[in-house]
Amino acid sequence: MIQLVDVTKSYDDTIVVERLNLKIDSGEIVGIIGHNGAGKSTTLKMIAGLVEPTSGHVRVMGHDMQKESIKVKQRIGYLPEESSLYEAMTAQQYLLFFSELYRMPRRKALQRIDQLLDSLGLADKNKLTGEFSKGMKRKTAIARTLLHDPELLILDEPNSGLDPLTSFFIINYLKTLKRAGKTIILSAHNLFHVETICDRVGIIKNGKLLIFDSMDIIRSRLGKREYQVLFHTDQKLDYEPVNGNYVFRTGEVDAIARMLETVSANGWTLMDLSMRESALEEIYVKLMTAS
Repeated sequence: MIQLVDVTKSYDDTIVVERLNLKIDSGEIVGIIGHNGAGKSTTLKMIAGLVEPTSGHVRVMGHDMQKESIKVKQRIGYLPEESSLYEAMTAQQYLLFFSELYRMPRRKALQRIDQLLDSLGLADKNKLTGEFSKGMKRKTAIARTLLHDPELLILDEPNSGLDPLTSFFIINYLKTLKRAGKTIILSAHNLFHVETICDRVGIIKNGKLLIFDSMDIIRSRLGKREYQVLFHTDQKLDYEPVNGNYVFRTGEVDAIARMLETVSANGWTLMDLSMRESALEEIYVKLMTAS
């Protein structure tokens, strides 16, 4: 679906993206994360054919985006981080205007618009977009991105500035789009959302891709696993007290086995046995703060 080979983008003497190599398969949801100015938005724009790389090659759906982007753009839906609406129009009028730019037949466009507005919870067709909440405006912008039924969605901070309920709705909506066969690339600062829905995650720092893989592999390489035994006894012990119980924590499986034997041999009451893996946020902070 998408391949970036040794892609570099610079403005004057400032390198924004440096020798980026990336391959994305059809049907994936891929998250690109990094600090402000890391090169995320520039990378998405190069994939969308909106910005040309200084060097290297970007191929999307088998086409060279430097030479053949016009053949691909009709099959791409791009959502920028900031997306202004025509606030004197209703959502239906706004989307109908864009359907004309896509040269969609009017009857087909109206059916598609109704479907999108209903699925995104924007049923009030008479309300002007200037009267919308930020969440409703973002949903309208997403509807515009989906209007021509693109195969590839490129979403720059789709949940930017939204309340938790609207963010939750959009994340679940993206899952629905994946089940419908869409390929989705998104950037986001909410790492919990990225971890929840993405098949693979790329972390960019100062224009360089540090890692690109599934969360399982990222955790195995950069994270840690902690096991916890929670038990109860009336004895005074040299373990960490927690709400009238004691807790034993370790990253070693053998140490957990020995602790369970100790609990059993002493007649203590096992309250809970759990395992916790590093969250994406912890791994991200570790990479960003490394020298």
